[in-house]
Amino acid sequence: MQFIVDKALFGLINASERRMDTALQPVLILLAAAVLVVVVFRSLRLPPLLGYLIVGAAIGPYALGWIRDTAEVRHLAEFGVVFLMFSIGLEFSLPKLITMRRIVFGLGAAQVILTLGIVLAVAMALGIKWQAGIVLGGALALSSTAILAKLLAERYELNSPHGRQIIGILLFQDLAVVPLLILIPALAAPPEDLLMNLGYALLKAVVVLSVLLFLGQRLMRGWFHLVARQKSSELFVLNVLLITLGTAFITEMAGLSLALGAFVAGVLISETEYRYQVEEDIKPFRDVLLGLFFVTIGMLLDMRVVVENGWPSVLLIALVLLKSLLIFGLTLLFGNNSGVALRTGLALGSCGEFGFVLLSHAFGVGLIEPQVLQPVLAAMVLSMLIAPFIIDKSEHIARRWSSAEWTNRAMQLHNIAVKSMAANEHVVICGYGRSGQNLSRLLEQEHIPFIALDIDPQRIKEAITAGESVVFGDAGRREVLVAAGLLRARAVVITYSDTVSAVKILAHAHDLRPDVPVIVRTLDDTDIDRLKAAGAAEVVAEVMEGSLMLASTTLMLIGTPLNRVLRRIRETRAHRYSLFRGFYRGMSDEEDDADETQPKLHSVTVAQGSAAIGKALNELNFAELRVEVTAVRRRNVRTVTPAPETRIEEGDVVVLLGVEEDLAAAEMKLMQG
Repeated sequence: MQFIVDKALFGLINASERRMDTALQPVLILLAAAVLVVVVFRSLRLPPLLGYLIVGAAIGPYALGWIRDTAEVRHLAEFGVVFLMFSIGLEFSLPKLITMRRIVFGLGAAQVILTLGIVLAVAMALGIKWQAGIVLGGALALSSTAILAKLLAERYELNSPHGRQIIGILLFQDLAVVPLLILIPALAAPPEDLLMNLGYALLKAVVVLSVLLFLGQRLMRGWFHLVARQKSSELFVLNVLLITLGTAFITEMAGLSLALGAFVAGVLISETEYRYQVEEDIKPFRDVLLGLFFVTIGMLLDMRVVVENGWPSVLLIALVLLKSLLIFGLTLLFGNNSGVALRTGLALGSCGEFGFVLLSHAFGVGLIEPQVLQPVLAAMVLSMLIAPFIIDKSEHIARRWSSAEWTNRAMQLHNIAVKSMAANEHVVICGYGRSGQNLSRLLEQEHIPFIALDIDPQRIKEAITAGESVVFGDAGRREVLVAAGLLRARAVVITYSDTVSAVKILAHAHDLRPDVPVIVRTLDDTDIDRLKAAGAAEVVAEVMEGSLMLASTTLMLIGTPLNRVLRRIRETRAHRYSLFRGFYRGMSDEEDDADETQPKLHSVTVAQGSAAIGKALNELNFAELRVEVTAVRRRNVRTVTPAPETRIEEGDVVVLLGVEEDLAAAEMKLMQG
């Protein structure tokens, strides 16, 4: 009897070990391959999602076959789409849509509708069912928000003329995903029931979304206040997951999609002051699960189709050319010059991640056959692979083929020259990040004129609104330095830590004004010799300056001679640091600032009808929101540290200091009371 029991237990243990091996093996393969490929892609400065697609294609059933395409894997990957749609909902801003309505609902709608119509006509001509043609048209009409937004931010082109057109079109494309997701299940129904199913789906969507938005608007802010008062980060994250997945579950139970519910949850939270904290908390879940989703999409790709069949290449060329030409023509029709139209068309010619979402849903309900899916999927993946290279060359192409680009560049130089025309014996500040702003405040106190150059549109907009002397321009270009008055300048200061760019600026300065001192900031002492050899008058290394501070304080405390001098240095620096609190946040600070408790400056223009008009600063009581008013600009006169009895007037620019969540609440108080 004991022998039988022992044998049974041994069998159970072996079975358990085999199940664990079966479960862990694909996960380990997936993790190892994903980590390796993402490291390579980040090193090449390419979007990691392309790496995930390649991993899926390599280890999927059509290639090495290390991981099987199971329902469990697909269900887990669908949560990646849920969090992606949630993030899109968080970015949804009704005021932003209203501001860009002509681009979003005019240019964006025209692009999506025309692309969908052309693809539908071609699909039907090739014998593909019209239902599948609509899905293919919708998928191919979309471009990659993830890739384009990241590349534009890295190139500081989000607020450029072509950047605004691209973002406006992408906004409509993201919104268009919502009705397309509702449409796909209805299209999969039998033809005789199509109209009824479509009407029923739309009715359900209207009812469910109306209930969620109506009740959610009333409950969301109060509920988040209650959760936030518990001061538990763990509880806050759990609450975000509950809201996201709970809303997605409600829409799925109503016969709609998980992704639609997640989008609604994001929209509801975007109206509260907790959106920034929520975005940070949700990012790890979103990125990991979204990576898994793209791996499962890659697993659908049969690389033999790409190698043995010429269709993907033909589709790729036709797709990129068609979309680029169509968007180029539409952008011209909407009143933009040829340079902006060309760069917009080149950027949006490729496909995007939401196209894979639509194709995945359509394939799951049997709308698209594998022989149609494979070449389209291959062409979409290839178009996303070449997208970064096209954008990288778009400026060169636009300059070569568009005279308007030369005009824009001349206008940029003209604006810099106008700003610096009256300046003489001034300081040229290259980069207006934290260090550049700190330097400008000291120069301002000493009544030393300066002009600052920066290529971050968001930072420049905030700073100019607050009355700062900053202008858009790449300091690494020779003509920009000339326009900034380098030939009349007293000194040049490179405030950002980028050795390659600094060496370029030093070379231009040495050619144009070998006598002008150039002061360079760097992180440590690694590149001091190189920068000195390139012509830097002085190199300020952050690590060395910190060491100097530590050493001087130590020597002072142990009674070293010249203690009075050292004490004055300490007092001067303490005063200087109090002036340096806060900075205007820009696009380039998004990834660098992991510490959300770091105070930042934010400029708010008091518009007509704002609740704060006529009220004194002490009546607004910003202290309870942990926000400080550092300056008020009125009729181009800037008052630093205004008095508590200062009353707000229409048109004032109020400069606030605080963390992001508190700044959002303070801005809301200024505008809505």
